[in-house]
Amino acid sequence: QSQLVESGGGLVQPGGSLRLSCAASGSILDYYAIGWFRQAPGKEREGVACLNNRDGSTYYADSVQGRFTISRDNAKNTVYLQMDSLPAEDTGLYYCAETTVPFFTMSTMSPLGPWGQGTQVTVSS
Repeated sequence: QSQLVESGGGLVQPGGSLRLSCAASGSILDYYAIGWFRQAPGKEREGVACLNNRDGSTYYADSVQGRFTISRDNAKNTVYLQMDSLPAEDTGLYYCAETTVPFFTMSTMSPLGPWGQGTQVTVSS
C-alpha cells in the first residue's frame, strides 16, 4: 500500500488559517477513510476530522466543527485539512492516516496504518 505524507504546517497568528495536505504515493481512493489527528504538548493524540472515501461523508471533533474542513483532490491523490479561525489551542503536531470511520464520537476513529512524521502547527502571536 502507498504511504501518506503530511505537509503544510507552520507558524500562524491567532485567527489565521492554514491548509494541511495528506498526499498518497498511490491512489488516495485506495484508502477506506482518511483521518486527521493532532497531538498537543503534554496531551494525548486526538482525532479531529475524517473523510469516508466510500461515500464522501465527513466527521469533525466538536472543538473544530465549523472551523476545519476536510476535502479530497482525486487528481492529486491528496486529502486536505483547511483550518480557519485558529486559536492557540489548535497548536500541535498533526498527522493523517488511514482510519476507521468514527461512530458517534471522534474518539472511536482508529488508525489502520502506520503514523507518519506529522506536520507541526503553531498558533502564536
